[in-house]
Amino acid sequence: MIYVHVPFCRSFCTYCDFYSETVCAEKENAAIGEYLAGLRKEIGSRAEEIALASGTDTIYFGGGTPSVLPLAAIREIVSMLGKVPATCREFTVEVNPDDIVHKGQEYVRGLLSLGVNRVSMGVQSLSDDILRWMNRRHDSRCALEAFSLLRRCGVKNISVDLIFGISHLTDSTLEATVARIIEMRPEHISAYQLSVEDGSALAQMVESGRYSEAGEEQCRRQYEQICSLLSEAGYEHYEISNWALPGFRAVHNSAYWKRIPYVGLGPGAHSLIGHRRSWNSQTLGGWTSDGEDLTSEQERCEAIMLGLRTAEGFEGKRIPEKDWFISDTLITDYL
Repeated sequence: MIYVHVPFCRSFCTYCDFYSETVCAEKENAAIGEYLAGLRKEIGSRAEEIALASGTDTIYFGGGTPSVLPLAAIREIVSMLGKVPATCREFTVEVNPDDIVHKGQEYVRGLLSLGVNRVSMGVQSLSDDILRWMNRRHDSRCALEAFSLLRRCGVKNISVDLIFGISHLTDSTLEATVARIIEMRPEHISAYQLSVEDGSALAQMVESGRYSEAGEEQCRRQYEQICSLLSEAGYEHYEISNWALPGFRAVHNSAYWKRIPYVGLGPGAHSLIGHRRSWNSQTLGGWTSDGEDLTSEQERCEAIMLGLRTAEGFEGKRIPEKDWFISDTLITDYL
Protein backbone atom coordinates (compact mmCIF):
# COMPACT_ATOMS: atom_id res chain seq x y z
CA MET A 1 0.00 0.00 0.00
CA ILE A 2 1.40 3.34 -1.01
CA TYR A 3 -0.02 6.71 0.01
CA VAL A 4 1.26 9.90 -1.63
CA HIS A 5 0.44 13.17 0.12
CA VAL A 6 0.00 16.12 -2.23
CA PRO A 7 0.32 19.24 -0.04
CA PHE A 8 -1.32 21.83 -2.29
CA CYS A 9 -4.68 23.64 -2.25
CA ARG A 10 -6.06 26.69 -4.01
CA SER A 11 -7.69 27.78 -0.75
CA PHE A 12 -8.24 26.34 2.73
CA CYS A 13 -11.59 24.90 3.80
CA THR A 14 -13.06 26.20 7.04
CA TYR A 15 -12.76 22.86 8.86
CA CYS A 16 -9.48 21.47 7.50
CA ASP A 17 -6.26 20.95 9.48
CA PHE A 18 -4.40 18.64 7.06
CA TYR A 19 -0.98 19.89 6.04
CA SER A 20 -1.19 21.85 2.80
CA GLU A 21 0.22 24.95 1.12
CA THR A 22 -1.82 27.35 -0.96
CA VAL A 23 -0.44 27.87 -4.45
CA CYS A 24 -1.15 30.65 -6.91
CA ALA A 25 -0.35 30.76 -10.61
CA GLU A 26 2.78 32.86 -10.13
CA LYS A 27 4.43 30.46 -7.67
CA GLU A 28 2.86 27.15 -8.68
CA ASN A 29 5.65 25.83 -10.89
CA ALA A 30 8.37 26.54 -8.32
CA ALA A 31 6.41 24.98 -5.44
CA ILE A 32 5.49 21.87 -7.41
CA GLY A 33 9.07 21.52 -8.64
CA GLU A 34 10.37 21.68 -5.08
CA TYR A 35 7.82 19.08 -3.99
CA LEU A 36 8.66 16.69 -6.84
CA ALA A 37 12.38 16.95 -6.10
CA GLY A 38 11.77 16.09 -2.44
CA LEU A 39 9.47 13.23 -3.37
CA ARG A 40 12.00 11.74 -5.78
CA LYS A 41 14.65 11.84 -3.06
CA GLU A 42 12.35 10.18 -0.51
CA ILE A 43 11.23 7.43 -2.88
CA GLY A 44 14.85 6.64 -3.68
CA SER A 45 15.82 6.40 -0.03
CA ARG A 46 12.84 4.23 0.95
CA ALA A 47 12.87 1.70 -1.88
CA GLU A 48 13.12 -1.23 0.54
CA GLU A 49 10.13 -0.08 2.61
CA ILE A 50 8.08 0.53 -0.53
CA ALA A 51 8.80 -3.02 -1.67
CA LEU A 52 7.66 -4.39 1.71
CA ALA A 53 4.40 -2.41 1.59
CA SER A 54 3.38 -3.17 -1.98
CA GLY A 55 1.67 -6.47 -1.29
CA THR A 56 -1.92 -5.22 -1.52
CA ASP A 57 -1.27 -3.35 -4.77
CA THR A 58 -3.05 -0.14 -3.91
CA ILE A 59 -1.97 3.45 -4.53
CA TYR A 60 -3.70 6.49 -3.06
CA PHE A 61 -3.00 10.15 -3.89
CA GLY A 62 -4.49 12.29 -1.10
CA GLY A 63 -4.08 15.79 0.16
CA GLY A 64 -4.36 18.62 0.15
CA THR A 65 -5.86 18.52 -3.29
CA PRO A 66 -4.06 16.21 -5.73
CA SER A 67 -6.12 17.54 -8.65
CA VAL A 68 -4.31 20.88 -8.25
CA LEU A 69 -1.31 19.13 -9.83
CA PRO A 70 -1.01 19.28 -13.60
CA LEU A 71 -1.21 15.93 -15.36
CA ALA A 72 2.52 16.06 -16.15
CA ALA A 73 3.34 16.20 -12.42
CA ILE A 74 1.12 13.22 -11.63
CA ARG A 75 2.73 11.34 -14.50
CA GLU A 76 6.15 12.10 -13.06
CA ILE A 77 5.17 10.76 -9.63
CA VAL A 78 3.81 7.57 -11.18
CA SER A 79 7.09 7.22 -13.05
CA MET A 80 9.03 7.61 -9.79
CA LEU A 81 7.03 4.77 -8.24
CA GLY A 82 7.57 2.57 -11.28
CA LYS A 83 4.99 1.58 -13.85
CA VAL A 84 1.62 0.87 -12.26
CA PRO A 85 1.20 -2.91 -12.60
CA ALA A 86 -1.80 -4.39 -14.35
CA THR A 87 -2.49 -6.22 -11.07
CA CYS A 88 -2.95 -2.94 -9.14
CA ARG A 89 -6.32 -3.47 -7.50
CA GLU A 90 -7.01 0.15 -6.74
CA PHE A 91 -5.39 3.46 -7.72
CA THR A 92 -7.30 6.36 -6.17
CA VAL A 93 -6.85 10.08 -6.74
CA GLU A 94 -8.70 12.67 -4.66
CA VAL A 95 -10.15 15.54 -6.69
CA ASN A 96 -11.97 18.82 -6.24
CA PRO A 97 -15.05 19.28 -8.48
CA ASP A 98 -13.80 22.70 -9.61
CA ASP A 99 -10.54 21.22 -10.93
CA ILE A 100 -12.38 18.52 -12.88
CA VAL A 101 -14.75 20.98 -14.53
CA HIS A 102 -12.03 23.47 -15.47
CA LYS A 103 -9.41 20.93 -16.59
CA GLY A 104 -11.97 18.89 -18.47
CA GLN A 105 -12.07 15.55 -20.23
CA GLU A 106 -8.43 15.57 -21.32
CA TYR A 107 -7.32 15.71 -17.68
CA VAL A 108 -9.63 12.90 -16.56
CA ARG A 109 -8.70 10.66 -19.47
CA GLY A 110 -5.05 11.39 -18.72
CA LEU A 111 -5.54 10.11 -15.17
CA LEU A 112 -7.13 6.94 -16.48
CA SER A 113 -4.24 6.42 -18.89
CA LEU A 114 -1.85 6.45 -15.91
CA GLY A 115 -3.72 3.59 -14.26
CA VAL A 116 -6.10 5.53 -12.02
CA ASN A 117 -9.23 3.40 -11.60
CA ARG A 118 -10.95 5.17 -8.69
CA VAL A 119 -11.71 8.84 -8.06
CA SER A 120 -12.63 10.27 -4.66
CA MET A 121 -14.40 13.62 -4.97
CA GLY A 122 -14.94 16.06 -2.12
CA VAL A 123 -18.52 17.18 -2.67
CA GLN A 124 -19.30 17.71 1.06
CA SER A 125 -22.76 19.21 0.40
CA LEU A 126 -25.13 20.16 -2.39
CA SER A 127 -26.33 23.23 -0.51
CA ASP A 128 -24.64 26.34 -1.88
CA ASP A 129 -25.06 28.13 1.45
CA ILE A 130 -23.26 25.33 3.29
CA LEU A 131 -20.53 25.15 0.63
CA ARG A 132 -19.88 28.89 0.92
CA TRP A 133 -19.64 28.58 4.71
CA MET A 134 -17.12 25.76 4.27
CA ASN A 135 -15.10 27.99 1.92
CA ARG A 136 -15.28 25.35 -0.79
CA ARG A 137 -14.39 26.61 -4.26
CA HIS A 138 -17.19 24.76 -6.01
CA ASP A 139 -20.97 25.08 -5.87
CA SER A 140 -23.63 22.41 -6.25
CA ARG A 141 -23.89 22.87 -10.02
CA CYS A 142 -20.14 22.38 -10.36
CA ALA A 143 -20.24 19.19 -8.25
CA LEU A 144 -22.98 17.69 -10.39
CA GLU A 145 -21.19 18.68 -13.59
CA ALA A 146 -17.91 17.21 -12.37
CA PHE A 147 -19.57 13.90 -11.50
CA SER A 148 -21.21 13.74 -14.92
CA LEU A 149 -17.88 14.49 -16.62
CA LEU A 150 -16.13 11.71 -14.71
CA ARG A 151 -18.79 9.26 -15.84
CA ARG A 152 -18.63 10.39 -19.48
CA CYS A 153 -14.88 9.85 -19.44
CA GLY A 154 -15.30 6.28 -18.25
CA VAL A 155 -14.59 6.46 -14.50
CA LYS A 156 -16.41 3.41 -13.15
CA ASN A 157 -15.56 3.75 -9.47
CA ILE A 158 -16.37 7.11 -7.90
CA SER A 159 -16.41 7.89 -4.20
CA VAL A 160 -18.17 11.00 -2.87
CA ASP A 161 -17.44 12.70 0.46
CA LEU A 162 -20.16 14.37 2.56
CA ILE A 163 -20.10 16.29 5.85
CA PHE A 164 -22.87 16.42 8.47
CA GLY A 165 -23.20 17.72 12.02
CA ILE A 166 -22.91 21.41 11.11
CA SER A 167 -24.97 23.44 13.55
CA HIS A 168 -26.87 25.35 10.84
CA LEU A 169 -27.31 22.32 8.56
CA THR A 170 -30.99 21.38 8.77
CA ASP A 171 -32.21 17.81 8.50
CA SER A 172 -34.20 18.68 5.37
CA THR A 173 -31.16 20.20 3.65
CA LEU A 174 -29.07 17.15 4.50
CA GLU A 175 -31.81 14.82 3.24
CA ALA A 176 -31.97 16.72 -0.06
CA THR A 177 -28.21 16.37 -0.52
CA VAL A 178 -28.17 12.65 0.27
CA ALA A 179 -31.19 12.00 -1.97
CA ARG A 180 -29.50 13.75 -4.89
CA ILE A 181 -26.25 11.86 -4.29
CA ILE A 182 -28.18 8.59 -4.33
CA GLU A 183 -29.66 9.58 -7.70
CA MET A 184 -26.11 10.07 -9.01
CA ARG A 185 -25.32 6.53 -7.84
CA PRO A 186 -21.63 6.75 -6.92
CA GLU A 187 -20.09 3.41 -6.05
CA HIS A 188 -18.90 4.65 -2.67
CA ILE A 189 -19.95 7.32 -0.16
CA SER A 190 -18.08 8.63 2.87
CA ALA A 191 -19.89 10.79 5.43
CA TYR A 192 -18.00 12.51 8.21
CA GLN A 193 -19.26 14.43 11.21
CA LEU A 194 -17.81 17.93 11.35
CA SER A 195 -15.10 18.16 14.00
CA VAL A 196 -13.23 21.16 15.32
CA GLU A 197 -9.51 20.58 14.71
CA ASP A 198 -6.75 22.62 16.31
CA GLY A 199 -5.21 25.04 13.85
CA SER A 200 -8.22 25.17 11.55
CA ALA A 201 -10.19 28.31 10.71
CA LEU A 202 -13.16 26.63 12.38
CA ALA A 203 -11.28 26.35 15.68
CA GLN A 204 -10.65 30.10 15.55
CA MET A 205 -14.35 30.70 14.84
CA VAL A 206 -15.34 28.62 17.87
CA GLU A 207 -12.82 30.40 20.09
CA SER A 208 -14.08 33.82 19.01
CA GLY A 209 -17.72 32.88 19.41
CA ARG A 210 -18.52 33.06 15.69
CA TYR A 211 -19.54 29.40 15.57
CA SER A 212 -21.24 27.07 18.04
CA GLU A 213 -20.83 23.34 17.56
CA ALA A 214 -23.83 21.18 16.76
CA GLY A 215 -25.27 19.34 19.73
CA GLU A 216 -25.00 15.59 20.23
CA GLU A 217 -28.68 15.06 19.49
CA GLN A 218 -28.45 16.81 16.11
CA CYS A 219 -25.31 14.85 15.16
CA ARG A 220 -26.89 11.55 16.20
CA ARG A 221 -30.09 12.31 14.30
CA GLN A 222 -28.28 13.31 11.10
CA TYR A 223 -26.00 10.29 11.23
CA GLU A 224 -28.98 7.97 11.59
CA GLN A 225 -30.68 9.84 8.76
CA ILE A 226 -27.73 9.13 6.46
CA CYS A 227 -27.57 5.48 7.58
CA SER A 228 -31.25 4.96 6.86
CA LEU A 229 -31.29 6.66 3.46
CA LEU A 230 -28.20 4.85 2.19
CA SER A 231 -29.33 1.47 3.51
CA GLU A 232 -32.66 1.84 1.72
CA ALA A 233 -30.75 2.70 -1.47
CA GLY A 234 -28.72 -0.53 -1.34
CA TYR A 235 -25.44 0.75 0.08
CA GLU A 236 -23.52 -1.49 2.51
CA HIS A 237 -22.54 0.26 5.75
CA TYR A 238 -19.19 -1.48 6.12
CA GLU A 239 -17.33 1.05 8.31
CA ILE A 240 -18.45 3.81 10.65
CA SER A 241 -18.11 6.56 8.02
CA ASN A 242 -18.22 4.53 4.80
CA TRP A 243 -20.86 2.98 2.56
CA ALA A 244 -20.44 1.11 -0.71
CA LEU A 245 -22.44 -0.63 -3.38
CA PRO A 246 -21.71 -4.39 -3.34
CA GLY A 247 -18.18 -5.05 -4.59
CA PHE A 248 -16.97 -1.46 -4.20
CA ARG A 249 -15.60 -1.23 -0.67
CA ALA A 250 -12.43 0.89 -0.57
CA VAL A 251 -9.57 -1.60 -0.79
CA HIS A 252 -6.90 0.87 0.33
CA ASN A 253 -8.76 2.24 3.36
CA SER A 254 -9.94 -1.22 4.37
CA ALA A 255 -6.31 -2.26 4.61
CA TYR A 256 -5.63 0.60 7.06
CA TRP A 257 -8.31 -0.78 9.37
CA LYS A 258 -6.62 -4.18 9.26
CA ARG A 259 -3.20 -2.63 10.00
CA ILE A 260 -1.68 -3.92 6.78
CA PRO A 261 1.76 -2.31 6.18
CA TYR A 262 1.73 0.95 4.24
CA VAL A 263 4.23 3.59 3.16
CA GLY A 264 3.27 7.26 3.25
CA LEU A 265 5.27 9.54 0.97
CA GLY A 266 5.40 13.32 0.96
CA PRO A 267 5.36 15.98 3.72
CA GLY A 268 3.01 15.10 6.58
CA ALA A 269 2.49 11.48 5.47
CA HIS A 270 2.46 8.56 7.93
CA SER A 271 3.71 4.98 7.49
CA LEU A 272 3.37 1.63 9.26
CA ILE A 273 5.90 -1.13 8.59
CA GLY A 274 5.95 -4.04 11.01
CA HIS A 275 6.09 -2.68 14.55
CA ARG A 276 7.36 0.72 13.38
CA ARG A 277 5.17 3.79 12.84
CA SER A 278 6.79 6.83 11.23
CA TRP A 279 5.71 10.25 10.04
CA ASN A 280 7.15 12.98 7.86
CA SER A 281 7.57 16.57 8.93
CA GLN A 282 5.18 19.14 7.51
CA THR A 283 7.57 21.21 5.44
CA LEU A 284 7.63 21.58 1.69
CA GLY A 285 11.33 22.30 1.42
CA GLY A 286 12.91 18.94 2.27
CA TRP A 287 10.90 17.04 4.85
CA THR A 288 12.37 14.69 7.42
CA SER A 289 11.02 11.56 9.10
CA ASP A 290 10.56 10.55 12.73
CA GLY A 291 8.91 7.52 14.30
CA GLU A 292 8.33 5.14 17.16
CA ASP A 293 8.35 1.40 17.81
CA LEU A 294 4.92 0.28 18.96
CA THR A 295 4.59 -1.96 22.00
CA SER A 296 2.52 -5.14 21.79
CA GLU A 297 -0.07 -3.44 24.01
CA GLN A 298 -0.35 -0.50 21.61
CA GLU A 299 -0.73 -2.86 18.66
CA ARG A 300 -3.47 -4.83 20.40
CA CYS A 301 -5.29 -1.62 21.23
CA GLU A 302 -5.10 -0.44 17.63
CA ALA A 303 -6.33 -3.81 16.33
CA ILE A 304 -9.39 -3.64 18.58
CA MET A 305 -10.19 0.03 17.95
CA LEU A 306 -9.80 -0.21 14.18
CA GLY A 307 -11.66 -3.51 14.02
CA LEU A 308 -14.61 -2.09 15.94
CA ARG A 309 -14.95 0.61 13.29
CA THR A 310 -15.90 -2.02 10.73
CA ALA A 311 -18.95 -4.20 10.17
CA GLU A 312 -16.80 -7.33 10.61
CA GLY A 313 -15.34 -6.28 13.94
CA PHE A 314 -12.07 -8.01 14.85
CA GLU A 315 -11.02 -11.61 15.28
CA GLY A 316 -9.70 -12.49 18.71
CA LYS A 317 -7.22 -14.93 17.19
CA ARG A 318 -5.41 -12.01 15.57
CA ILE A 319 -4.55 -10.67 19.04
CA PRO A 320 -2.01 -12.52 21.23
CA GLU A 321 -3.85 -14.57 23.87
CA LYS A 322 -1.18 -14.20 26.53
CA ASP A 323 -2.34 -10.76 27.64
CA TRP A 324 -5.73 -9.29 26.81
CA PHE A 325 -5.34 -6.44 29.29
CA ILE A 326 -5.27 -2.95 27.80
CA SER A 327 -4.79 0.00 30.10
CA ASP A 328 -7.45 2.70 30.52
CA THR A 329 -4.83 5.22 29.41
CA LEU A 330 -4.33 3.54 26.04
CA ILE A 331 -8.07 3.15 25.51
CA THR A 332 -8.53 6.86 26.20
CA ASP A 333 -5.75 7.74 23.76
CA TYR A 334 -7.57 6.00 20.91
CA LEU A 335 -11.02 7.29 21.83
